Amino acid sequence: MARTWLQIRVDLLGGRGEDLTPTPGRIFICGPAHSFGQLADAINGAFGRWDLSHLHDFELADGRKIGFPSDDFAPDLSWEDQAELKLTKELEPGEEFAFTFDFGDDWRHRCRVLPEKIDPRDEWGAGPLPRQPVAVWGWGSIPDQYGRISAAELDLDE
Repeated sequence: MARTWLQIRVDLLGGRGEDLTPTPGRIFICGPAHSFGQLADAINGAFGRWDLSHLHDFELADGRKIGFPSDDFAPDLSWEDQAELKLTKELEPGEEFAFTFDFGDDWRHRCRVLPEKIDPRDEWGAGPLPRQPVAVWGWGSIPDQYGRISAAELDLDE
């Protein structure tokens, strides 16, 4: 298979009024059929989000916003359709863009397309290729979506 898949590094910059240092992050592999909507789902899963009822959007370097189009929010929020736009058609290696989840808590992410495209078999192995973008590497502590403390922090027996 050819080197046609993108590698996208996503760093969680902060949320709930706090900046994170160091930033936790993940690297995703994304194929030609994968959409921005699928990347949003993959990011939210990889960053441990369980309440997915919040709005989110991507903002590309050219200023375009991509999200869930709905007349309910027009004209204040207007997005291109995240389900229709394919990552490999809209993004180039080296490009940087933003992802925001939950406009109230403002979970901000910096997304960077890594310089080299990859052959997904090198990262994923044999068998069927992933049907959506998938995290293949990660680092850092992920904060709870609502700022709750863990059982370990409470010193509870698990």
